[in-house]
Amino acid sequence: MKRSVANICIYVVLILVSITMLVPFLWMFLTAFKTTAETMQVDPFVIVPRVWQTQNFGNVVKAMDFVRLYINTLLMVALRILFAVLTATLSGYAFARLQFNGKNLMFAVVLLQMMIPVQIFIIPQYVMVSKLHLTNTVWGLVFPGIVSAFGTFLLRQAYMQLPKDLEEAARLDGCNIPQTFVYIMSPLTKSSMVALGIFTAVFAYKDLMWPMIVCPDNRATTLASALAKMNGQYQQKYPELMMAALISCVPMIIIYIFFQKQFIEGIATSGGKL
Repeated sequence: MKRSVANICIYVVLILVSITMLVPFLWMFLTAFKTTAETMQVDPFVIVPRVWQTQNFGNVVKAMDFVRLYINTLLMVALRILFAVLTATLSGYAFARLQFNGKNLMFAVVLLQMMIPVQIFIIPQYVMVSKLHLTNTVWGLVFPGIVSAFGTFLLRQAYMQLPKDLEEAARLDGCNIPQTFVYIMSPLTKSSMVALGIFTAVFAYKDLMWPMIVCPDNRATTLASALAKMNGQYQQKYPELMMAALISCVPMIIIYIFFQKQFIEGIATSGGKL
């Protein structure tokens, strides 16, 4: 009986927390269909729109080239995932399973990079992108995410948890180091790769500062940067802002619906959180 009561209390708390987390999304959805006057009205406070304003959708679509913004954003996310997983897998395996001079020092540098705020790297990264003539391009957006210090640490921990017997058995079967890595070790860390891909996708999708700096052109920027540029200096059109934010959420919602199982497995296996 006591256990049942405890389970009910846990479920009630979880449901309340879930509802609390859904409130901002629900508020965004409702505000997207209000008039500007309703969003500013305090007494009486308007929660549900009196008349659903569907023209906000048309106004936002006319003001923003969502097709181009979607393409830029999804290309940036896909390429960052590809490079982050590839480089982190290679470097994580090297730090975890191989012996070479300066390994501990080099890994300490990787950890140091994780401790330093990313804003410190913006100026040197911009100078490099500018010298390479990659401003206002997708490759300029991808540049900071080619190598992931967090990904290297995550994959290193995953490879360190694998037993040494696997490598010894592969060596007895005639496998060299690349063959052992490709055919034996890397397939066993797929869950960690998925977790890294999830983290990379989420952080890349909501990245704001770097796209605004490296891609000032509206046709080359991302959704997050375009949303920030919708803020007016003297007037805020909150319904259109919320409608644009609602449209921008669609890709991540669709991706989560189709890859929900991989999201949960990746997060649970890595022990991390978004």
